[in-house]
Amino acid sequence: MPSTTKPYDAIIVGGSFAGLSAGLQLARARRSILVIDEGQRRNRFSSHSHGFLGQDGREPAAIVAEAKAQLLAYPTVAWHDARAAEARAEEDGFSVVDANGEEHQAKRLLLATGVRDELPAIPGLKERWGKTVLHCPYCDGYELGGGKLGVLASGPFSALKAALVADWGEVTLFLNGEAEPDAEAAALLARRGVSVERVPIVAAEGEGTAMAGLRLTDGRLVPVKALFVAAGICPASPLAEELGCAFDDGPFGPLLRVDGMKQTSVSGVYAAGDAATARHSVALAVADGVLAGTGLHISLL
Repeated sequence: MPSTTKPYDAIIVGGSFAGLSAGLQLARARRSILVIDEGQRRNRFSSHSHGFLGQDGREPAAIVAEAKAQLLAYPTVAWHDARAAEARAEEDGFSVVDANGEEHQAKRLLLATGVRDELPAIPGLKERWGKTVLHCPYCDGYELGGGKLGVLASGPFSALKAALVADWGEVTLFLNGEAEPDAEAAALLARRGVSVERVPIVAAEGEGTAMAGLRLTDGRLVPVKALFVAAGICPASPLAEELGCAFDDGPFGPLLRVDGMKQTSVSGVYAAGDAATARHSVALAVADGVLAGTGLHISLL
């Protein structure tokens, strides 16, 4: 069904940290915006957020709810709970159709659609994701309180990550079929007290989301209380690809190509957050939203 409202200055697809932050910049510039949000935050599996100044230890859902309320206090902001199913460029801007068939128009489009994590196919990882299978030691390492930790190898930076995680506990690097560390990496691991386990993993074991250890193909259970995994990523929404936006190869998967003002390769389409930057955290997503929101605003001049 066509929209009966006049075009917005901008439609923001994605109402999590990056999208809310971008929206706040535009709202404070008195620009009319519509946020379309499906409600599927990437960090919905985490019970608490850490390392974000002023919000350390809060539930991510609570941070988002408060930020949403603050954004909606601005009179030029509208919110639509729905999945953005289709987007296309038009002569004077963009059109977004939601999953209910409702169409919305805007002069500019900002994609804060995020990414989807693709975990290794090891039984026991998926159900523990965000609890004892973790991505970022800065986000979750302190709360583990030390003890035996694991790092799953997944590329050339695995030794560096294991050496880093050693500041949070006693670390084992599980190669699980990945290449043996070279001499330089082996020396770093030795200096940091990291042990290397070469026998492949069968499964993660433990009660509920707790982890007792990793079962190996030789039958041993190597005790670890948490495992750090560099999950692969893929775009959580097909909109950017449908619009013809270019992607670059990131360290863990494709990332939207953006310029210094966060504009994609398609004029008038901006992007912010995990889909458009290789460094992922709540604080960095918020900062990226600021850049995208101000960049988009300048383009409207």
